[in-house]
Amino acid sequence: MEKRIFQTEFKGRNLTVEVGELAKQAHGAVLVRYGDTVVLSTVCVSKTANILSDFFPLMVLYQEKLYSVGKIPGGFIKREGRPTDAATLAARMIDRPMRPLFPENFRNEVQIVNTVLSVDPDNSPELTAMLGSSLATSISKIPFDGPIAGVKVGRVNGKFIINPTVSEAEESDIDLTVAGTIDAINMVEAGAKEVSEDDMLDALMFGHDAVKELIKFEEKIIKEVGQEKMDYEVLEITDELKDEIYALAKEPLDGAMRIKDKIEKYAAIDKIKEDVVAKFEYENESLDKDELNELITKVKLCLEKVEYEVFRKIVVKEKKRADGRKMTEIRPLSTDIDLLPRAHGSALFTRGETQSLSVVTLGALGEHQIIDGLSPEDEKRFMLHYNFPQFSVGETGRYGAPGRREIGHGALGERALLQVIPSEDEFPYTIRVVSEILESNGSSSQASICAGCMALMAAGVPIKSPVAGIAMGLITDNDDYTILTDIQGMEDHLGDMDFKVAGTKDGICALQMDIKIKGITKNILKEALAQAKKARMEILKTITKQIKEPRKEVSKYAPKTMTFEIDPLKIKDVIGKGGEMITKIILESSNVQTVTDINAVKVDIQEDGKVIIYHTNQDIIDRTAQMIKNVVKEVEIGKIYTGRVVKVIDELGCFVELWEGCEGLVHISQLSDKRVVKTSDVVKEGDEIIVKATGFKNGKLNLSRKDVLVKDKINDENKKDRKSE
Repeated sequence: MEKRIFQTEFKGRNLTVEVGELAKQAHGAVLVRYGDTVVLSTVCVSKTANILSDFFPLMVLYQEKLYSVGKIPGGFIKREGRPTDAATLAARMIDRPMRPLFPENFRNEVQIVNTVLSVDPDNSPELTAMLGSSLATSISKIPFDGPIAGVKVGRVNGKFIINPTVSEAEESDIDLTVAGTIDAINMVEAGAKEVSEDDMLDALMFGHDAVKELIKFEEKIIKEVGQEKMDYEVLEITDELKDEIYALAKEPLDGAMRIKDKIEKYAAIDKIKEDVVAKFEYENESLDKDELNELITKVKLCLEKVEYEVFRKIVVKEKKRADGRKMTEIRPLSTDIDLLPRAHGSALFTRGETQSLSVVTLGALGEHQIIDGLSPEDEKRFMLHYNFPQFSVGETGRYGAPGRREIGHGALGERALLQVIPSEDEFPYTIRVVSEILESNGSSSQASICAGCMALMAAGVPIKSPVAGIAMGLITDNDDYTILTDIQGMEDHLGDMDFKVAGTKDGICALQMDIKIKGITKNILKEALAQAKKARMEILKTITKQIKEPRKEVSKYAPKTMTFEIDPLKIKDVIGKGGEMITKIILESSNVQTVTDINAVKVDIQEDGKVIIYHTNQDIIDRTAQMIKNVVKEVEIGKIYTGRVVKVIDELGCFVELWEGCEGLVHISQLSDKRVVKTSDVVKEGDEIIVKATGFKNGKLNLSRKDVLVKDKINDENKKDRKSE
């Protein structure tokens, strides 16, 4: 294919797609330019399919190249390593709207690779990569029921903006990413500053209108350069086999699904499936290994289909839930705080069979997380980390670095609670929340938000308002549908939508939606938001019953703070040459041997001269503050001070310390109003004497004891004269 260029203007910015010049051996490749942001998106598909697999092997990568923002990677190796959290989240954001649009029985491996080549912070590389991923796949031979596109929506001064710039985003009260097809929305990710449900719905629809514009541009390109779609191998299952398995499994699965306890329910379902599989293995033991393996795979797929249909019948037709709850009913809630005596804040939130233990740690502002990525943001003051151990679902499994699921759930919880975190000026701490999932059966990310909120209040973090989260589900059957409140694992797995909403009593703070069908309508979204609000209010009542408001004081084990300001020009004096002065202050005030000692005081000095001191001991904070103030304190010429003699030189004079870090010379000629032969005849080390600051010479402070003595003598003579009169 020869090089083709397609151009359009999207929301006042140039959008260009180049096809046919780069990565020509990939099965689909496009270079997308949005302003000065440039992303190469490629896609490849395997020649063969593992038709016996039970999942579609799609991999979406988002590769951040630091040269795209003119940076050299940090660290010893000096090259890009494992994906950053931001890159992982970007890859997930592209995967989520695309995955449901591949054929259900397609099993060829597909890899979509987005390489970020140039970044203009005002033009999102993530959304540029989403457009590129959709286009590369749509013009390739790979079957895909797209295209899709995504946009960001902000709101400044009540006006919605598509793909806001960095400065606009800072003023916006909505940070919404919406993606979908030309017909419907199928992915949502949002943070918001307590925005109403109606306003959020308007923002979603506004965003989808912009998505439609992008898709029309994509459709034009696909029409001109799109390839014919490939034939692919599928696993053929006869109607006879489907009917036989349906007859065997329908009634038993119907009964098992109505069991309320998760472990008992899953055990019963697994037993039914195992019995059906064992029956077919026994009846077909004469088949060779490969034929038997293929048959058993078909049986298992049919069993999944029966389970899916039985579940839908119970929910949509009977309007019942597998565990007996009403459609809008939340599972039993329980809460507790202060479980961990030495942690700065801790809380336990349990909803049914989902449980989060969240723990808060407060640190100095200098303990911000450093971000080595493409974003203009280079540090984070508030973090929420989410851990999902396998024991939480009664299983064994992989342990190690956090995966995409942990990073994604943590980011959602962080986005929700960030909206109510106080500013640095209000609360000068770095704040870390860790959510340990101890039990899981549905929406542990929202349990993390609830537990994290209570832990923050228990830690004395003055959050603006309590936050709660709830997960909603959707079960469809043609035009009929049912919205579920507080979905559990099976309702998520077999349902069509996972719609998470977190917020305060006043509005939404975070939103996330993933759907397995092609999209949902405005009416469904509106109904789900309204139902979620009622549930959120119920959970907030439980949270505030446990802890009504943030504690007034932080834990005795958390660092206390003192904040004051110094002249920015004096910062270099406090730091000292090679950090010598600040090291001396820390060691002496804390009475430790090294600045890395756990008991060492922490000192943050900002460019504007703000000094923040942290320690659990208030006396150490006070002592450190006084030492810093002494360094920056200035001598007033002509003022009289009391100082301590620290060094005596007979022929020269003596050095006097007015306060720590401030010394001056009293020349031998200035020691007395009489002639002095040797300094030691008048003073010795350790003496306290009264001196007058007379000026600076060559940057050194000069002091005079003589001037004070003369002044005192004159005053005494004046007193005598007044008495004689």
